[in-house]
Amino acid sequence: MKIETQNRDDHQVSMTVVLDETQMEGAKHRAARKISERKSIPGFRPGKAPYEVVLRTYGEGVIVEEAVDLLLDEIYPKALEEAKLEPAAPGSLEKMDDLDKKPKFTFLVPLAPMVDLGDFRSIRLPYDYTEPGEDKVDESVDELRRMYAKTETVQRPIEVGDFVLIDLVGKDTKAEEGSAPIFDRPGMPVFIQTTEKADEFPFSGFSQKLTGLAPDESRTISHKFAKDHKDENLAGKSVQFEVKLKLVRSSILPELNDEFAKMVGPFTSLQALRDVVQSNLLQKSVEEYEDDYFARLLEEIKKKATIQYAPQTLNHEVEHVLEDLKGRLAQQGMDLEAYLKSREMEQDKFIEEEAKPVAIKRLERSLILDEIAKAEKIELTEDILKSSFQQTWGEFQGNAGFQKYMNGKSQPPKRIIDAVAMESANRAYLQQTLKRMKEIASGTAVPAETKAKKAAPKTKAKAKAAAPVAQKKKPAAAKSSAGKEKTE
Repeated sequence: MKIETQNRDDHQVSMTVVLDETQMEGAKHRAARKISERKSIPGFRPGKAPYEVVLRTYGEGVIVEEAVDLLLDEIYPKALEEAKLEPAAPGSLEKMDDLDKKPKFTFLVPLAPMVDLGDFRSIRLPYDYTEPGEDKVDESVDELRRMYAKTETVQRPIEVGDFVLIDLVGKDTKAEEGSAPIFDRPGMPVFIQTTEKADEFPFSGFSQKLTGLAPDESRTISHKFAKDHKDENLAGKSVQFEVKLKLVRSSILPELNDEFAKMVGPFTSLQALRDVVQSNLLQKSVEEYEDDYFARLLEEIKKKATIQYAPQTLNHEVEHVLEDLKGRLAQQGMDLEAYLKSREMEQDKFIEEEAKPVAIKRLERSLILDEIAKAEKIELTEDILKSSFQQTWGEFQGNAGFQKYMNGKSQPPKRIIDAVAMESANRAYLQQTLKRMKEIASGTAVPAETKAKKAAPKTKAKAKAAAPVAQKKKPAAAKSSAGKEKTE
């Protein structure tokens, strides 16, 4: 068997395998025997008909087709091993030549992704987190007061602290005339915030733009969403909002005292309530800061990195993006087809313009994180794994779906426990990788080799994925692409 490989620009390899005549002849005889096992030939028991009889009965074309199937199963994995190629997905058979003499098969092999991080350890990004002060605690307590406030309808323009009802319609400024709006929410309740809130809908500071609007009046508000907006369907878009005010209700806030704290929850005093509010604020603010910090750090690392992957790898990630979107739409009682119809958009265009850019970003960040974990020799101790499992299991038990499933059951099935264990291990692995990145970027990192010598016994947290197997192809389908990959 002779093997030749040629690298392509799209991180794939064209691999040509040439066999000798004896290999093809042997495959044809084995193929004839298999055909005679499956198909009835008068006068012979299954599998016992001579080659010449099978040839006369079914013809050389049928035998050659079966022989090629047998050869593909055998030669593709051997050729990958000899050529020292690591595939990322099943390969495809591009063409076949000289089947009656020296058969030549040409495969297209997608290679496993490759990442060169460059000098990522030289990157510096200070970790400048600041804890929320007492003023933030005051704001959160005031929000609780507003939740328990009594309201009354007033006939005046909107002021800060009011509850209002509006009809909201939002349209993409670049959409064709007559296309469906992005937002259409009649009777939407809005609280007029005292300050801009990051999680305010539809964007931070929206409610403050409503002040001064009187009942039955309308106002047009324009907003351009950031390119990295958390809602992938809004990222980078300019939207024009039409607002019509239907109702204004002013708030009568409860007194801020121990009785109010007891009204809100199991708190003995106002100070006890403030302590819990402060703890929750601290946790949330850390999460928000680190989400932003690591997003910026990954972008800096990406600037120095060289990332290569085959089209099949990206297509696989696009499938994940679509599955995630379908899951979110299902929660809203909508499917992908209806969603695209509401936006008057073809699926191919949606994939190319919206799903693919998201997939590229997610894929490249994931590849960078994996490579950093490998470069920094990230491993997990038993204590870390146990702690992560306990936290993940606690979250899982609090899920309403799990509680419903476990109704009347004394013990969850092993598959669920295994799934939680895998999820907790992946979380812990990611957390340790991010922790190491922060140490490097802030200039406090200990070299990985020194760290490894001092570390406690480790447990491997990730299993290496099995290499893709050769994909079976018949001559009639020789030019078709590799089959659908299984999504995770």
